[in-house]
Amino acid sequence: MPSPQLLVLFGSQTGTAQDVSERLGREAQRRRLGCRVQALDSYPVVNLINEPLVIFVCATAGQGDPPDNMKNFWRFIFRKNLPSTALCQMDFAVLGLGDSSYAKFNFVAKKLHRRLLQLGGSALLPVCLGDDQHELGLPSKFTLLFLQEAPSTGSEGQRVAHPGSQESPSESKPFLAPMISNQRVTGPSHFQDVRLIEFDISGSGISFAAGDVVLIQPSNSAAHVQQFCQVLGLDPDQLFTLQPREPDVSSPMRLPQPCSMRHLVSYHLDIASVPRRSFFELLACLSLHELEREKLLEFSSAQGQEELFEYCNRPRRTILEVLCDFPHTAAAIPPDYLLDLIPVIRPRAFSIASSLLVRGPTHPSRLQILVAVVQFQTRLKEPRRGLCSSWLASLDPGQGPVGVPLWVRPGSLAFPETPDTPVIMVGPGTGVAPFRAAIQERVAQGQTGNFLFFGCRWRDQDFYWEAEWQELEKRDCLTLVPAFSREQEQKVYVQHRLRELGSLVWELLDRQGAYFYLAGNAKSMPADVSEALMSIFQEEGGLCSPDAAAYLARLQRTRRFQTETWA
Repeated sequence: MPSPQLLVLFGSQTGTAQDVSERLGREAQRRRLGCRVQALDSYPVVNLINEPLVIFVCATAGQGDPPDNMKNFWRFIFRKNLPSTALCQMDFAVLGLGDSSYAKFNFVAKKLHRRLLQLGGSALLPVCLGDDQHELGLPSKFTLLFLQEAPSTGSEGQRVAHPGSQESPSESKPFLAPMISNQRVTGPSHFQDVRLIEFDISGSGISFAAGDVVLIQPSNSAAHVQQFCQVLGLDPDQLFTLQPREPDVSSPMRLPQPCSMRHLVSYHLDIASVPRRSFFELLACLSLHELEREKLLEFSSAQGQEELFEYCNRPRRTILEVLCDFPHTAAAIPPDYLLDLIPVIRPRAFSIASSLLVRGPTHPSRLQILVAVVQFQTRLKEPRRGLCSSWLASLDPGQGPVGVPLWVRPGSLAFPETPDTPVIMVGPGTGVAPFRAAIQERVAQGQTGNFLFFGCRWRDQDFYWEAEWQELEKRDCLTLVPAFSREQEQKVYVQHRLRELGSLVWELLDRQGAYFYLAGNAKSMPADVSEALMSIFQEEGGLCSPDAAAYLARLQRTRRFQTETWA
């Protein structure tokens, strides 16, 4: 009897689900089981009716949303016209990757499991729910064929869309947007460096509306690239071509052929990320040094997870730093395994903070973002830095032309099209960015029912766009309610301001059909704002607690309450 073919399909937002799926694929290969691993949206979903054995690995994004690379699949699988016997030949298992600190813990995996059963699929296991809060020698995918000399034609470069191109910018071919300005907008004594960055998108074919996001593809710093090549004994200028070992494996879409080692490390390998357990598993297989190999095996074992957490996850130690800690192993890594060992640099999403409807004669096509530069201290000597935000902050268009690879996609916030519908926006800190775009757009369209609750620490340090808001207030286009948390003894946040203006909030929501939007840090603020709304519904609307909860749920269900939060 021929063994069944296993298909592993993943929906991944940050790379964890992809990493787990690839581990499953390697385990299947060890057991001589034919296995394909694919992102859900790159798999032709109509072929599912012919698959005998499928494992679905799904993360849950945001407020119970499917990850970006499974949204098309999600829409298809929930079509009402699919027959209840569509998947009756399929055995399946669903593994969810979630975080139990979120209200909609593993929502996508649970819902998918139920839907697959409805379509006739046979579950091999109950739905498996992974929780991020819980503590707890293979062939390479590619062969690197090194070139003895540089090719006579062609030049290495990033695959980008150029102005006037017919191709719409995308992840496989981003637009190299000139950076126009990179301005710090927090005061000099403020603890955080926040930048307002502007790009010229003329000729790109990019258009966007309020609520859309821009994806930016960052690079590693030159110093980190040099250090990585040094510890692995690689020549940064060495050219190679990439040859997949299996016929159905395609080369990474953004890598040129031929490619230099410097280009691979600069633009492709995420050496500044915190490694996963699978990194240590593979590194142990590649290690020839007895003591280092012993430690790597310990880190990759079930028993060693607590120690791995203390060594790696808690201090946010990077792949590059781990390789420096295991120098004998690093020096012995065959270059063929680099793409198996190290994940790709993922694009970072930023809310667009400007509207194309605000056009002057000198800048018809501009796109702005508000970027908080991520930097924090752990017990490691070197501060931890966000790859993309630090890279963006380092770029200075005043020193010469700067191009940033980017493209645009719809965000999770959608604003009402009816002109007389009021909008309540709650955006503390950089969470105000999408609302700046919405307010610009709505004012340009003559919509005046704009209510913004903005929170920051100090009026003179981090009050983004203060002058712009005040000008709109004078024109009766905006009602601004600021909350300065540190300007008085008692901290005042946006949820306190909401409660203070509870009668206005209730009037807008219940009598005028307003939409309510919330954007910002996912830590405690969304729960605090929801609690404030519940109090308003009870105090101003006279609702009992269960009715207030039902009212809030109805606002969410009808998309009159929308959130965009991030960790």
